[in-house]
Amino acid sequence: MELQQQFEKAAEESKTLSEKPSNDILLQLYSLYKQGSVGDINIDPPSNPFDIVNKAKFNAWEALKGKTKEAAMQEYVELVEQLKG
Repeated sequence: MELQQQFEKAAEESKTLSEKPSNDILLQLYSLYKQGSVGDINIDPPSNPFDIVNKAKFNAWEALKGKTKEAAMQEYVELVEQLKG
């Protein structure tokens, strides 16, 4: 199966995990998904300093800057497989 197809399948499967992952894992899933689908971060940081959730999501995605889409997709697929157990 092609990587893009595996990535899309993993994205669907991530919505049906038997247990909700920890916040750290959710941030990892989010940032790998964004890096794999969009590439390097292309948005401004949240302007509200009290918007902790969006700030964490921004920082997690920004930390992956420079990682190729393909590498991010592969890591995302592998992480979802681990979570499925």
